[in-house]
Amino acid sequence: MCPVARCPWGIGTATVVRMKRWLAVALAIEVLVLVVFSSTYDSLDFRIYWLGGHAVTDEARLYQEQLAAHWYTNTPFMATLFTPLALLPLIVARLLWQFASLAAFIWACATTLKLSGHHASLKVVVAGGLVLAPVWHTFFQGQVNLFLLALVLADMHRVAQGRSAGIGIGIATAIKLTPAIFVVLLLVTRRTRDAVTATGTFAVCTLLAYAIAPDASRLYWLHTFYDTSRVGVPYISNQSPYGMLTRVLRGTAEVGDWYTAVPLTIGAVGITVAALWARRGDWLSATAVTGVTGLLVSPISWGHHWVWVVPALAVLIRNGSRVIAACGYVLFVLAPMWWTPHNGHPLEYGFHPLLTPIANCYLLAGLFFLAYSTVRLRSEASDDQGGQPSERPITREREGRDPTAPGSPACPSGTSSRRSSCATSSGPDTACLA
Repeated sequence: MCPVARCPWGIGTATVVRMKRWLAVALAIEVLVLVVFSSTYDSLDFRIYWLGGHAVTDEARLYQEQLAAHWYTNTPFMATLFTPLALLPLIVARLLWQFASLAAFIWACATTLKLSGHHASLKVVVAGGLVLAPVWHTFFQGQVNLFLLALVLADMHRVAQGRSAGIGIGIATAIKLTPAIFVVLLLVTRRTRDAVTATGTFAVCTLLAYAIAPDASRLYWLHTFYDTSRVGVPYISNQSPYGMLTRVLRGTAEVGDWYTAVPLTIGAVGITVAALWARRGDWLSATAVTGVTGLLVSPISWGHHWVWVVPALAVLIRNGSRVIAACGYVLFVLAPMWWTPHNGHPLEYGFHPLLTPIANCYLLAGLFFLAYSTVRLRSEASDDQGGQPSERPITREREGRDPTAPGSPACPSGTSSRRSSCATSSGPDTACLA
């Protein structure tokens, strides 16, 4: 039952019960769709992973021959992880993978809520998150993104608690490389031991893959991992600055060596902003900014890589930027870049005042979030200097405090004294739906 005190918007018990039922129905439908889809659809990327598990021990064939008419572009360690699944029938392996991805997504959502310091219904977050295009597209392709998100968030939650971390980030980096940006964050925030742990974990995983597949490992680390010609850089799904410039300038050949300054600048700004948020104790903002920065500095950031929208939306909602959060949610549900001409259409290339912003909407949203985080950081710094109470919750968990006292887990330390209680400061009572 939902106590009246915890439902400040006057939501009645009967309404809450109906909402719970509809929520349960929505989740059941989403899971059912996942079961049917995984049983019937041959997800391309998962098939490539599965074939990679077969090819990884066959000298350098993993990177010398196309699998399912596509090049394998992940690390040898990723392929070695698939050797057990390669022993199973494709459909069985795919079902196991998809349900493990769902579990990883639920874990990532739960960890995001912990980092935010706010009480909310995990069911609501999961049900809403599953319709985000990067999330459902990850299931559609059978991709690995949700595992990477869960691994990194688990480590960053440990960092926020002041506990040792780094293993999750190291494993994620050994799988996909791009999470290595979190090692940089650990270094600049003086979490040196955690950075060493992450680097050591990455090295162990990489050496393990080398012991299993030495030929494939040598070919990958000496040649393949920096070769962007093996993927379709101009494809509309590539929402990185490099992808945008390739489309606007009509080819990778037109993007010269000067482009190196672009990811270096964005990376420096993003890591600086993330480190400053971490210094203020806001590890959720630090994590979201770093995740988005990683997408902006990578030459390839497919639409399904943008699962970092989950912690980014959590930052916006927690900060009270509900209109921006709603716009961002709609954008990442609709994924309007797919509405623009693509797949080689002439209008996909060159600059068009109306089409180009829509065709690069994820990229622009990422840049906007980075700018938003920077401006809000300066605003909060000004408030602190002016003696105004900050409304940002510190995510570091504290034990043994009065649950109604500022700074306790039930009432995050950023709760303003201008608010009467923690129950009324968290907006509509999402705890009623838990």
